[in-house]
Amino acid sequence: MSHEQEIEELVVRRGALWLALSPLWLEREPRESDYARMLREIDASELTLQQLEWVYRLEMSPVMARYQLSMAGEWRAFDETELLTRLVRHNRRLKGWRKTTWSLFSGLTTMMSRPRFNELGVRVMVARGERPPG
Repeated sequence: MSHEQEIEELVVRRGALWLALSPLWLEREPRESDYARMLREIDASELTLQQLEWVYRLEMSPVMARYQLSMAGEWRAFDETELLTRLVRHNRRLKGWRKTTWSLFSGLTTMMSRPRFNELGVRVMVARGERPPG
């Protein structure tokens, strides 16, 4: 598979989901419409909650947390093309030691967005007719 095909395949497989989940890192709280879009894309992706956690912690948080800190107070939305470029670049290198390192440090990279992701997890369970813990 060529470099271009690999990137295209990654964007096709994950792009819509990544963009739908990006409001978890916005300065403002996600809106109901944001959560509805997230639920639609999660449903379309057919990911389990465990796989979704993986996407959140390893595929997105390392990029989004840096984005969040570097842009603090300045941004209201994301440039989707730039965001996808950063996410693709990160995910193409996410193998071996990098994957291990990011999984070890994921507590730090997810700290600010974790309550929102937990809220999303509850909504996913409810939408799937499962009972949230607690």
